[in-house]
Amino acid sequence: MKSLRFRILVIFTIVFVGASFATWTISDYIAHQMSGDVFEGQLRLELDQARIAFETGGIPALRQCLSEMDSALPGTHYLLDARGRDLVSGVDHSRALSAESAPTGRPYFVDGQALIVKASLDHKYHLLIIAPPPPPPVAPWRFMPFFALLTLAIALLGWFLSIGIVVPLHRVAAIVERFGKGELRARVRAQRKDEIGDLGRSFDSMADHIETLLTAERRLLQDVSHELRSPLARLSFAAELMKGAANQDEALDRMRREIVRLSQLIDNLIEVTRVEGDPSSRETRRFSLTALMREVMRDCVFEAEARKVAIVGQIDDALQIDGNPELVRRAVENVLRNAIRFSPEESSISVEVARDPTGITVTISDSGPGVPEELLTQIFDPFVRVDQSRNSESGGVGLGLSIARRAVLLHHGAISAKNLCPGLQLTITLPAGTKDLK
Repeated sequence: MKSLRFRILVIFTIVFVGASFATWTISDYIAHQMSGDVFEGQLRLELDQARIAFETGGIPALRQCLSEMDSALPGTHYLLDARGRDLVSGVDHSRALSAESAPTGRPYFVDGQALIVKASLDHKYHLLIIAPPPPPPVAPWRFMPFFALLTLAIALLGWFLSIGIVVPLHRVAAIVERFGKGELRARVRAQRKDEIGDLGRSFDSMADHIETLLTAERRLLQDVSHELRSPLARLSFAAELMKGAANQDEALDRMRREIVRLSQLIDNLIEVTRVEGDPSSRETRRFSLTALMREVMRDCVFEAEARKVAIVGQIDDALQIDGNPELVRRAVENVLRNAIRFSPEESSISVEVARDPTGITVTISDSGPGVPEELLTQIFDPFVRVDQSRNSESGGVGLGLSIARRAVLLHHGAISAKNLCPGLQLTITLPAGTKDLK
């Protein structure tokens, strides 16, 4: 039974038939028990009424009481003494008392008539009821058409229920199969509010994440191949020049620069891979962001002085956050070194770190040329360079801000850029609370 739809239908039908049979059996048992108790109580009440009528009003009162019982209840009622003689007419009914099933209060049959005998507690009186036999019980098979209709209705309900469950699952399975075959944009787009809708939305979220990772990986491979092609070509050209060059030192310097550039590119790619590695391997702890920022500024001040650029810091004291200090250091250092690289001589870089309602904000502002407005969000993508020639000369490969963004996102923070005219301002926002890196 591999079809879920058929299994739901069969289970619904079996449950209904079993529940119907159990309900029928229990109801019949309860009905018999209750009818027996009610019948027993009615006989005792009739016997007491007849006895009281005879003891208080004699035969006329008894005759009146028995006549009322005959008109209100089925059968003919008699009040007998201990020997079985009718107290009204004197007729001997002792044979009725001598039967094996008398006086149990249970009907027994003689000559096609139902006889019921009920004795008083002291056995001085007996109530005798002679009634026609009850109609035969209704055969159970007469109710079978109704049960067949109910079974059919339950089967139809189970069928429609199975359709409501199985069809959406088939649709999700088809989308998963399409996605598995390489159609990365296949999505469920579930509108349901139940568990199947949650399943579809979970798949869409997973598919979005996988598509983003695969797309980024493909783009990264294309960018890496593009970035490696130029320095390798220049290295090959420099090597050819060295064979017959009069000034081999110049050609050798050229090769050294290209080798340094390749080494820097490889180091940055390794750093990207490390940043996007397994989140469970990253240490998360409480650390002082104030101390970390001051240490980064001390490390960068020598590079800034070489370019005649000043770093001016305004950092609040005792700023504590939860996260990975090495990742935060890479993010801030990459942003600060990027600002140093593009700042003109005799200018300054402002570094402000303060707490606000959303967390802790790190703002780094320079006086450089800024970025075209349409590239403000793209500068955080890998290998994006605003000024190709200047970045090439300075040795940048367009990975610093990409590394910074990934490190910030791993801390559930945000990074943004805006032009200051002149200059560029980058703002990093980090939550102060504890969150797992992922």
